[in-house]
Order: sequence, then C-alpha cells, then structure tokens
Amino acid sequence: MTDAAHKPTVRTFAAIGGFEAIARGVTLSVYPLTLYRAWGDAVIVSQIYFAVGILSLAMVLAVPLLTRHVPRRWVHSMGVLLYLMAAGFGMVGGKAVALGLLCTALGTAIAFVCYNANVLEYVGKAELGRLETLRLFYAGTGWAVGPFLGVWLLGFWHGAPFAIVFIAALAMLFSIWWMRMGSTRVAARSGSASSNPLRYLRRFAAQPRLVGGWFLAVMRSCGWAVYLVYVGIFAIENGLSERIGGMAASLASMGLFFAPLMLRWMQTRSLRAAVRTGFVCSGGCFVAASLLSSWPWASIALLLIGAYFLVLLDICGGLPFLMSVKPSERNEMSAVYSTFRDVANIVTPGIVWLVLQVGPLAAVFAAGGFGLLAAWMVAGRMHPQLGVPAGERLRNRPDVQTRG
Repeated sequence: MTDAAHKPTVRTFAAIGGFEAIARGVTLSVYPLTLYRAWGDAVIVSQIYFAVGILSLAMVLAVPLLTRHVPRRWVHSMGVLLYLMAAGFGMVGGKAVALGLLCTALGTAIAFVCYNANVLEYVGKAELGRLETLRLFYAGTGWAVGPFLGVWLLGFWHGAPFAIVFIAALAMLFSIWWMRMGSTRVAARSGSASSNPLRYLRRFAAQPRLVGGWFLAVMRSCGWAVYLVYVGIFAIENGLSERIGGMAASLASMGLFFAPLMLRWMQTRSLRAAVRTGFVCSGGCFVAASLLSSWPWASIALLLIGAYFLVLLDICGGLPFLMSVKPSERNEMSAVYSTFRDVANIVTPGIVWLVLQVGPLAAVFAAGGFGLLAAWMVAGRMHPQLGVPAGERLRNRPDVQTRG
C-alpha cells in the first residue's frame, strides 16, 4: 500500500485526540483519590503533583533534543508507551500509583509536542479550525464520561480504570504506525534543528505572537485547574455533596459536544473576537462566583457557565500559535509552547496557596477570574484579521471596499 493511502487526515488526528482523552479522562478523578488512599495526606499528594509538574516541564523542553537524534514517530511512540507503563503501575496499586501519575504526565508532554508537529506537517492552515473542533468533539466522550467511569470502576477493582488506559494507548500506538506519521522528509528536516534548549527558547521569546499565544494558553489552563480542583472542595466546605466536583467536571466537559456550534459562531467573527469573548466571559463568571459565595449553588452555576466559555477557548485558544509558527521551527516552537500546561500546573497551586493565606476559598475563584481578565486584555493585541479567510480579508480591505 502506498504512502498516500496511509496519509493522515483531519479525522485521523481527531481520533487520536479522542483516544488520548479516554486515556487521560478515565484517570482524571482516579489519581487524586488513589494517591490520597496510598499516602493518607493531602499535603503529600500536593507535593507529588508539584514535583510531577516540574519533571513534565523538563520533558517538554527535552523533546526537540530527542527528535534531533530519533525520528519523530519513534519519539511519539515513546510517549504512548509511557501511557502503557502508567496503566501497569496503576494496576499494581498502592504507592506505585505515583509512578503512574508521573508516566502519564511525561507521556502527555511527549505526545502533545509530537502531535502538534504532525498536525502542522499534514494539516493545512485552512483546516486547523475544523481539526480543533472535530478533535474536541471526539474527545468529549472521554472527558465527559471518563471521570465518572473511572471512579465507578475503581469500586470493583483498583486496576480497572487503568485497563481502559491500556486499551486507549494501544489504539493511539496503532494509529501512529498505521498512518506512518512523522516519517516524511519534512519531519526529518524539522527534527534536525538546534539541540540547544536556550537557543530555541530565545527564538520563541523573540516572536511576540508566539509568546502571546503561550500566555493565553497558560491562563486558559489555569482557569481549568481552578475549576476542576476547587469547585468540589468549595461544595464540601459549604455542606454540599462530595459528588458535586465530579458532576461539575462532567457537565463542563459535555460542552465539548457543542464544539461544532461554537466553531460556526467563531467563523462569523474574527479569531481575536472569539478569544476575547471566551476570556472576558469566563473571567467575569469566576469573579461573580466569588462575590456570590454565600449562595453556593449560585456560585457553582456561575462557575459552570464560565467553564463553557473555557471550552470555547479550548476550541480557538491554540490557533494563534498554530497560525503563527514557522514551518522550519515546528518541533522547537511546539516544545516551548507545550510548556503552558505544565507551567499552569505549577503556577496554579502556588498562587492558590498564597491566596488562602489571606482569604477564604472563594477568593481562589476571584484570583482565577482576574487572571482570565488579564488574558482578555492581552488578547486585545492579537491581529484583528488573524484566522479570517483570505477572501474575507480582501473584502474587508478599505481600498477594495472603496473600489466596489
């Protein structure tokens, strides 16, 4: 069979994103629960997450070094194999689950960089918006059902959720090799760039569009971290069911099923307008939830609405980077950009700790909201025509309108 017959399509990449969502979503609520069971101390659990975040950040920056010496397809496969190892540690149970969390984080770091590099190689700019929407739609099941499914399976056997991870990871590995991703001459060239991390960090920092896209991604991820972790704690502290956190996570994830509608709405406006709408509305909801904390159900409802605007940002938030990066710097710039998740996982608990030294838990939502509003201000510096089709840009040009 020819290479053309195996060429990855938008649907192929969306399917891989769906498999990864299943692998990660099913353990989203399982990891903190099993770690707490094993260590019996929330402080130790927090320290584990903090350490994992730092190691994951280091891995993201190391991926271009790997792709310089190893074909990207093999590096991507290494990331998926880490998911398989995580499943194995999870099935062992006990304190070995901490190693499972580490493998999951490292695997995610590698897979994210390679996935982005493959997307930039095989998918045209005109199809990036469709890919992001389709990927999130496919991922909706994993993120919406996964958390509840994982905890439910945990009641039967501690290794059951990790068996799902194992199956999803195998599906990812099969797709990568069947479609022969990262095996073309373009991939070879993009993987042969500088091996000095400081050098490509400087190149990244010298490009304002990439830095701006990275900052927006960090703030979006911080918003999700505040929502997914602290809504459940807020509910318990206010005498509500401990299941509220899980319900909130699943309800927010169901917003992914509305991704096609959100994309259609986004296409009627500029990317800049869509990104700014997502940040200002989510930030406003978070701040309002903090102010109405004496009515916990009202606060939770506002936070859920804010989370749906975070879903909008998930759809369009990565496009400023994808539309601005140079093809010759895909691997290196994707690696630096990919640090947004790990930076957010380090920064968020640090800021929350500081906030809780001087204020109640509800103040965490205000802090998150102000961070999202800061991102709204930064997004105002995006080019107003970014993401607008060429034909539409031409019609919007004053000189063309005058001639018409």
